[in-house]
Amino acid sequence: MVKGPLNIFWFRRDLRLDDNHGLYEALNADIPVLPIFIFDKDILDDLEDKNDTRLHFIHETLASINEVLHEKGSSLLTFYGKPSEVWQKIVQDHEVKNIFLNRDYEPYARARDEEIERLAKDHGIGFKTYKDHVLLEPNEVLKDDDTPYMVFTPYSRRWRDALTKEHYETFPSAEYFTNFAKLSPRPVIPLPEMGFRPTDVEIPPSRVENGILKNYASKRDYPSVNGTSRLGIHLRFGTVSIRQIALEAKEKSDTFLNELTWREFYQMILWHFPRVVDENFKKQYDAVKWRNDPREFEAWCTGNTGYPIVDAGMRQLNQTGYMHNRVRMIVASFLAKHLLVDWRWGEAYFAKKLLDFELASNNGGWQWAAGTGTDAQPYFRIFNPESQTKKFDPELTYIKTWVPEFQELDYPKPIVDHKFARERCLETFKEALA
Repeated sequence: MVKGPLNIFWFRRDLRLDDNHGLYEALNADIPVLPIFIFDKDILDDLEDKNDTRLHFIHETLASINEVLHEKGSSLLTFYGKPSEVWQKIVQDHEVKNIFLNRDYEPYARARDEEIERLAKDHGIGFKTYKDHVLLEPNEVLKDDDTPYMVFTPYSRRWRDALTKEHYETFPSAEYFTNFAKLSPRPVIPLPEMGFRPTDVEIPPSRVENGILKNYASKRDYPSVNGTSRLGIHLRFGTVSIRQIALEAKEKSDTFLNELTWREFYQMILWHFPRVVDENFKKQYDAVKWRNDPREFEAWCTGNTGYPIVDAGMRQLNQTGYMHNRVRMIVASFLAKHLLVDWRWGEAYFAKKLLDFELASNNGGWQWAAGTGTDAQPYFRIFNPESQTKKFDPELTYIKTWVPEFQELDYPKPIVDHKFARERCLETFKEALA
């Protein structure tokens, strides 16, 4: 327990000490700041994998933050429990004046934060939230009639028009570290105490390698080339500042800035249409009769479909927690259109496996591939895995890396003929939309 009045900063998807908007505001509020993090049982108890690399990454990041805080005579308090119960104890044990936090736009997070805001109000505690995860929030980019966009291109034009120099300005929170509450060193709760184990999966660095953004437009579609930023997990958990990344993109790669726009477009869609978590954005696709063959889904999950580019992507995902973005589109299209497996099955599998899983982008990407989403790929556009291979992995370098046996006799035959699958998909979707 820390004596005297306190402001509390609640770390969530903003795991960094510098250029952190909410933390900056807390440290400038003339009351000592106690930083906390809650390992949320409502989320962690649903994780099947007790060796989850994402949780290990969060834990390691918090430990690094804690080391800096220790050097400043402070410490990070960590808790494991349901947020409402944790906060009840915090407000009982401390003289809390204000809670500072950065906004989160996912449905669960919104409901959680509303509950904590009510608790704060009941105790006479201020509840102060800030924009940090995006450049422009869902309600900052609307049509002239104040309704949300449902097509990307006009959204992106309005998004870019709305950006000003101020949106790239950083918040130098590191300059005010002396305002952290004085506290003896406390360790981050060990993973085993929460029923989890550390992992040794390699996490890409939180910076874009030299030359990546400069050559991003020409190299990003080739999975055997080191041509993408690999910043997904860092943007997901806020170990990098979106403002700094966007400014770098603005200066070096308009194509990469466009990818950041897609990220915010899908955040906006999820905010205004939270039903997309479980439903087709376009309701007319509710009539699609998915085949949902469990054996074929298992073959897809394990990378044994007989289509090398598909299998390479799934094996890369299973072994590393990452899949190249071009290949993500190919494997998603294959599952939804070649095999007619409900996109929700694939979306859930990605959610379990991807280190950079983010609900809005994952959901948006899957609905785009299946043809059911906003601004989606038309149902009659069906990726041909062979054509995609010739175009984006012509030397078969990517395939040889992940499916070295693809030319051997024991490699499985194609799970379905492409021409047959294409015609079956067209008939199924036409029937549903008739």
